[in-house]
Amino acid sequence: MSANDIGTEYFRVINGKFAELKRSAEKAIAQVPDDKLNWSLNKDSNSIAVIVHHMSGNMISRWTDFLDSDGEKEGRDRDSEFEGTVASREELLDIWNRGWGVFLQALGSLGSDDLLRTVYIREKPHSVLEAIERQMSHYSSHIGQIIYIAKQIQSDAWETLTIPRRKN
Repeated sequence: MSANDIGTEYFRVINGKFAELKRSAEKAIAQVPDDKLNWSLNKDSNSIAVIVHHMSGNMISRWTDFLDSDGEKEGRDRDSEFEGTVASREELLDIWNRGWGVFLQALGSLGSDDLLRTVYIREKPHSVLEAIERQMSHYSSHIGQIIYIAKQIQSDAWETLTIPRRKN
């Protein structure tokens, strides 16, 4: 298998994994009542809405002009992403889809020849491959948080996103 074939396969796999993560979070969010999207366990915990706002801000910052500018954009106000300002499900989904749109478009524009190119995140050099894997780790952890919070909110009404227990 050539390096180009490996790169093509990597992008096939990684695009599928990100799409799967996105769908899982959306299925979890869909189960949460509107009035619980901003619920958090305590003042130091994040709600689903805050996590969505943060993820979207990260995606837009990191993936806008991905190959040519630092991933921490000067205009990003990261702290405001944690203030809990999302007022409705419609706004939450708009924020969510805006971030994912920027991210997936940028990811989809990359090819095998880009994997070893250097990009910068907070002035630190990363290979494109490393930057993608950094985001996979970051987004996976936050989507796990979204699912966990949704599951806690829904309790016995939770509908599993994967294979139900004792039903394999």
